Amino acid sequence: MADRRSSSAGAASSRRPVEHAWLVTGPLALVAVVFSTAIGLVTPHPFGEWGLAGVLLAVMVVAGLPMLNFVIGRQSFGVRLTEIPLVLAFYFLPPLMVVLAYTLATLVTHLRYRFGFAKLAFNVANACAAASLAALVLLALPPIRGVGPGTWGVLFASVSTLSLATLVGVAGVITVMHGWQAGTGVLRNVPPLLTLAINVVVGLVVLIALRTTWWSAVLIAALAAAAALVYRSYAQFFRQHRTLGGMYDLTKAMTAEGQSGNLVDVLLGRIRALMQAEYATLWLPAQGRHPEVMLTARVDDSGLLDVAPTPEVIREETRRQQRSLALGVRLGGDEELRASLRTTGVKDVIAVPLRSGQAVIGTLEVANRLSDVGHFTDSDIPIFETVAAHAAVALENSRLVDRLRHDAYHDTLTKLPNRRRITGALDEAVKIRAPGEVVAVLLFDVDGLRQVNESLGHAAGDKVLVEVAERLRACAPSSALVGRAGGDEFLVTLRLENAEAALELAAQLREQIRDEMVFDALTLDVDTAVGVAVHPDHGSDAASLLQRVDLAATAAKSVPGSVQLFNPALESRSLRRLGLAGDLRRALDEGALEVYFQPKVTLRDRRLVGVECLARWEHPTHGTVSPEDFVAVAEHTGQLGRLTEVVLREGLRRSRDWSHTGQPLAVAVNLAARTLTDQHFPDRVGELLTEYGVPPQRLTLEIRESGVLDGTDRPIPTLRRLRDLGVRLSVDDFGTGDSSLAHLRRLPVHEVKVDRSFVQGMATDPGDLAIVNAVVTLSQQFGLAVVAEGVESELTLELLQDIGCEIGQGFLFSRPLPYERLEAWFGAQVDPETISSGESPRLRVVP
Repeated sequence: MADRRSSSAGAASSRRPVEHAWLVTGPLALVAVVFSTAIGLVTPHPFGEWGLAGVLLAVMVVAGLPMLNFVIGRQSFGVRLTEIPLVLAFYFLPPLMVVLAYTLATLVTHLRYRFGFAKLAFNVANACAAASLAALVLLALPPIRGVGPGTWGVLFASVSTLSLATLVGVAGVITVMHGWQAGTGVLRNVPPLLTLAINVVVGLVVLIALRTTWWSAVLIAALAAAAALVYRSYAQFFRQHRTLGGMYDLTKAMTAEGQSGNLVDVLLGRIRALMQAEYATLWLPAQGRHPEVMLTARVDDSGLLDVAPTPEVIREETRRQQRSLALGVRLGGDEELRASLRTTGVKDVIAVPLRSGQAVIGTLEVANRLSDVGHFTDSDIPIFETVAAHAAVALENSRLVDRLRHDAYHDTLTKLPNRRRITGALDEAVKIRAPGEVVAVLLFDVDGLRQVNESLGHAAGDKVLVEVAERLRACAPSSALVGRAGGDEFLVTLRLENAEAALELAAQLREQIRDEMVFDALTLDVDTAVGVAVHPDHGSDAASLLQRVDLAATAAKSVPGSVQLFNPALESRSLRRLGLAGDLRRALDEGALEVYFQPKVTLRDRRLVGVECLARWEHPTHGTVSPEDFVAVAEHTGQLGRLTEVVLREGLRRSRDWSHTGQPLAVAVNLAARTLTDQHFPDRVGELLTEYGVPPQRLTLEIRESGVLDGTDRPIPTLRRLRDLGVRLSVDDFGTGDSSLAHLRRLPVHEVKVDRSFVQGMATDPGDLAIVNAVVTLSQQFGLAVVAEGVESELTLELLQDIGCEIGQGFLFSRPLPYERLEAWFGAQVDPETISSGESPRLRVVP
């Protein structure tokens, strides 16, 4: 017989109060009374031999003990042998005595389990009603005669009626308590009726043996004892098989879900089912960037709960003692901890530490063995510990995968999202952009980080990057995604009203970053160039937006500390530079680049003292290419050395030729900052001076302020070797950077060229006039010559003369000219008498 007992779900999981069970118990008791009365009235002798009834009652009690237990959902099925004594009772005893004996056996059996009164009343009423119904069926069938097939059919029908009626009663009370789906689940999940048939057949065999001779009872008793041992062994084997199968399924499920986000769901659900527990709880305390995890699987719920039924002290003790804790009726345990369980309604619990090596990373626990009669035992502890060991490995592997996935999308230094993560977020953002808004991308390029690395070491540079990251993260709006694009570049992306709002935000963030950074005893001023691009104006996908914001940031670098919004001209210029790389190589091979010359004149007496050599390129397709563009192309394609040598050769050749004609003019050649990192460059300059026979003092090498005063000592060795050659050194575009004249004192330079932007503003801006005046005065005190660029008016010339500037160049004297036109200019502007006298040629007029 399959007897089903519902588990004690508790108030939280029961859908209706326990008192609702009386809605079924009452009618069942009434049916039992009515049917039993009817049996007594229709039976001439309702009671038989009390001694035999007592023996059969004892047999029923023993047969009512479960041989095998199954747990399905919250319900516990016990496979019993009650059909065997029922066959004998219906044969040897009057029907009413069978009802009485079966009811008493049910009462004794259930008293053993200490059920509540409502559940005990239901089980007794259900047993009495089912037995009385079976007795009525027995009376309605032909009377029993002998032990032939007719008797077999009558007894089978009666016993089957009792079992099925009992099952229907259980389904009814569960329907009332938990709903019709749970009630129908009882009928679906009942073990096969094959067990019922086997037990009835065994009972009939015992009946035939007893009818043959009562001495067969001895053999039957021996056989029953042996069968009990076999049943017990089979039950143990069945439990072991089920446990191994469950552990195999659990391990396979953990392997399958290890790299997904469902590992904990699968883990707790499988463990709860394997241990036949009402609750399974996982607790992982906060560790690193991982927050605390507290999740519970409950038999009634499809999802996970974020609470646990057991007190926190049990988990803390398990973690502190680093060993398993088992508390319950059959487990014993610390009395204080057991007392804490009573207040929660948990009857038993096993808590096991989860280990990673020697460290405890959390706990795993199960609570409440399903069914009212079930309890965890000592044999469950090693099983659960084995499960916990597998779970710990799976969780550690899952965290490792999560850590690797996190590292793949985050920068290791600043912990910010990296370019890959930002690209993915941008792709999602542009897909769901709402009308009336833009997706803005801001790129912050940190200025001077290379100088910090070279002067103070990479550790200082890393501190700067971390500080910039923290400031951006703190100052950016909460809706913004802040990330590191790589190197010294940071990205900020968010939704804004328009491009103007993006520019305003970029300027605000840049100001926040510019605040002083203090590292130990060192204070640094860090600035950034900011590029801005917005969707949909500047791109429809992440790749194009990132490319264009890169171009905007590059353009912003040309004006230190500026914020640049992308415009199509930047992209066309970038594409043009990219296309010029191959053309520049061919132009150098074919000698297609020209060198123009711009005269340098003493301002006091207008004597011609030299020329500046300037490379020019007339592209057959694109027309005139600006020097800024093709010099940048040369730098990025490794052709800078060839370009510099072309200009040097042409300048030295012309200087030699002018010397032969009695016009010894100095030549000046511009150098890129990267050239100063070439340790072979001074040797090459010496070789060219020797090759063309030009005295070193007639060659001036001009380096932009940002290249020679980059905050490091890197260019100094090259500059000193050039000075030792006798070559003059000049700082070009002075005033556009952040350096001061005091910085020049430690450099081996001879000349300062004031940037044209200050010279051209002298006549209208008192500030520019003051700057030029200060540069000229201090330079002269340091023994440096001063050259003013951009002299374009007589008023400017007079102002420069008044403040004592020595040399100038600009459109007032001449534009840069090719060699042939320069010769013509010489003939028109130079006084022949000064040439014949061996002096520096003097201009006779200033056009």
